[in-house]
Amino acid sequence: MGSSLFAIFGIKDLIDILLVATLLYYVYRMMKDSGSLNIFVGVLAFVITWVVLYKILDMRLIGTIMDKFIDIGLFILVILFQDQIKRFLIELGSHKGWGFMAGIFRHKPTTDEKKRWIMPVVYACMSMARSKTGALIVIERQMPLDDYEHTGDMIEADINTRLIENIFFKNSPLHDGALIIAGNKIMSAGCILPVSHDTSLPRYLGLRHRSALGIAQATDAIAIVVSEETGNISYAHKGEIHLKLSSTDLEHALSNIE
Repeated sequence: MGSSLFAIFGIKDLIDILLVATLLYYVYRMMKDSGSLNIFVGVLAFVITWVVLYKILDMRLIGTIMDKFIDIGLFILVILFQDQIKRFLIELGSHKGWGFMAGIFRHKPTTDEKKRWIMPVVYACMSMARSKTGALIVIERQMPLDDYEHTGDMIEADINTRLIENIFFKNSPLHDGALIIAGNKIMSAGCILPVSHDTSLPRYLGLRHRSALGIAQATDAIAIVVSEETGNISYAHKGEIHLKLSSTDLEHALSNIE
């Protein structure tokens, strides 16, 4: 009995189940980060219902109707989630595991080298918070932000606290957009970001906070906001926004992001 069961359910089937489970978990995490978790749960419930009715209970009429919906729904989902699919493919291609062999032959930057931007940004946010100067700073991580960089004015300057403050000075022509940092350089300013339509956001939050959450949902970037009305500092990452931070809280949070 045991040997026949093993013959039916082999190692290949176990690997198959693990791969499907991993894919579902990754899609779940991606949908959660993008604020689309309810849609993911709805689609998953529809697919499970289709499998039970059509494949297990053999209800052919309802199963055939649902089968047609699944065929059409696949194209609709590709259109609706083109940004998430693009993010999935970029992350897949740029994952640290794929770059292991190349990393053997090139210099690996230390944590200090990777995060030299933290203290200049924190000091700039402290100063702008005191003067209630609105700011939106985005830090590139694994996913490239080239498309967003080119919506603003290219700068490509070393990261400097004074320069950040001057960019967001109220009379500066670039103060309304986002500043993007990539590779320990200020790449561009005055950039346009996607706006989050997450209904769970507090209604008092303005366009800067919604843009910060929007870029954190669409990419793996970190977005820091200084409120023009209150001087409060916030940051968004992995589809979540953290509000009303002190400069110490901000430095600690940024230092602990892998």
